Amino acid sequence: MEDNPAGMALGKHHEAYPLTAGEYAGAPDSVNMLEFEDEVWTGGFRRIAGVDEAGRGPLAGPIVAGAVVLGAAVPGLNDSKQLTHEQRAILFEILNSGEHRIAAAVVDVDFIDKHGIQSANYAAMARAVQALDPPADFLLVDGFEIRGCPLPQKKIIKGDARSLSIAAASIIAKVTRDRIMTELDARYTGYGFAKHKGYATPEHLEALGRLGPCPAHRKSFAPLTDLAPPGKPAQTRLLF
Repeated sequence: MEDNPAGMALGKHHEAYPLTAGEYAGAPDSVNMLEFEDEVWTGGFRRIAGVDEAGRGPLAGPIVAGAVVLGAAVPGLNDSKQLTHEQRAILFEILNSGEHRIAAAVVDVDFIDKHGIQSANYAAMARAVQALDPPADFLLVDGFEIRGCPLPQKKIIKGDARSLSIAAASIIAKVTRDRIMTELDARYTGYGFAKHKGYATPEHLEALGRLGPCPAHRKSFAPLTDLAPPGKPAQTRLLF
């Protein structure tokens, strides 16, 4: 299965000047989400990347991580879960405008099924960080410390709602993954991937019970472990 069925340019980098806290003076709505950046800047770091993922929980599709070093204030920037589809799309384009360093990494279902979702999560985050050019010198990571990553990093619980850098990464990850799921919806019709993005909604579970799993599904995730591919009867019925 392809890592990037949407055909998007991942690991895209933009030159940007080091950001200082003072540059956010014109964006008062964002100041309260600079606490961790301020702390790290005080320690002398300048290329501070926020890192976040999208797609840990769904039954289908890849997990995607974003890494972002902000180069300027982005008014309206917030946790992707607090934004509408339209707001995320606008901010995604702003983050890709050339003022910021961004990267995204996609880890497919084959890796997830072979190594587990936590290892896939670490791999996606590590790959996104490695794709930044120039490299980050400090990481603010939503909810995790990235195992095996040599860079100094700070785990922040609910970081996408507490750090602008992580909020930016959450938008890159979320929009990238949503577009991949839209492509998968066209490839594997009948499951509704464009609508539910692979999550275990009643609509998705009904389609699984009727069609069985497709190559985009995570066979290691319950209740998929006992289901057959499309065209073959399921070994057990889904209960919902």
